[in-house]
Amino acid sequence: MHKAGFVNIIGNPNVGKSTLMNAFVGEKLSIITSKAQTTRHRILGIVNGDDFQVILSDTPGIIKPAYQLQASMMDFVKSAFEDADLLIYMVEIGEKELKDEAFFNKIVNAKIPVLLLLNKIDKSNQEQLEEQVQLWAEKVPNAEIIAISALEGFNVKEVFDKIIELLPESPPFYPKDQLTDKPERFFINETIREKILMHYKKEIPYAVEIDTEEFFEEDEIIRVRSVIMVERETQKGIIIGHKGSALKRVGVEARKDLEKFFGKQIHLELYVKVNKNWRSNQRQLKRFGYNQ
Repeated sequence: MHKAGFVNIIGNPNVGKSTLMNAFVGEKLSIITSKAQTTRHRILGIVNGDDFQVILSDTPGIIKPAYQLQASMMDFVKSAFEDADLLIYMVEIGEKELKDEAFFNKIVNAKIPVLLLLNKIDKSNQEQLEEQVQLWAEKVPNAEIIAISALEGFNVKEVFDKIIELLPESPPFYPKDQLTDKPERFFINETIREKILMHYKKEIPYAVEIDTEEFFEEDEIIRVRSVIMVERETQKGIIIGHKGSALKRVGVEARKDLEKFFGKQIHLELYVKVNKNWRSNQRQLKRFGYNQ
């Protein structure tokens, strides 16, 4: 008997969805920062065993869209409801509602199994935990509630065992040696964007998109040329920094992470270009993989 299916993770921004998926997969597929809206795409992580294939899907945190990019991000969340065999609704201690009522109603009325994961319990006490379990049991009566700490690894294996238990019988959907549905350039772009999220403030990280124009893999080294897109000239200056110091820091940190990810030496060239109002431009969003 072989089990396989799509397990889609949804929830508000910053509840730990990417941390959980990376813990399941054992690789850093989704970037993680303390800032909201870190995840922009729907990213598949595939976990294979002899008799199972779990296709995990990390999605952007649910928000009310303010511009076209965010609307496209919410389209990824909508698609996660359409092909799920199992839904993971992730909340954190202290949270009381999903930011979009329509999405919440879809969870409550789902015809598939729902696991409600109460994350970050390492930041709570027993009394608070019991209150939260009772609250969510009343709000989402169709869900099985499991308290976890994705960061600390608490109950992560138990959740994975429960996922396999709930998956339907099916042959694998992907080759057994495949880890994700995304190409190499995607992970280069995301790694660079993660460093920008970490080191820049205010609007800068949200006005940035990365485009890897060249990717040449040789026996000993991978040569990469990537462009950091911003919306305004002033943002370009901030990204580069005094005598290029800020851009250099991004490049050095991204290169170190990419060398771990690919297991090879990386030669990374970074450039900054202005691409005015790309977040509201349908053609540009399609180019960057947001509009399907």
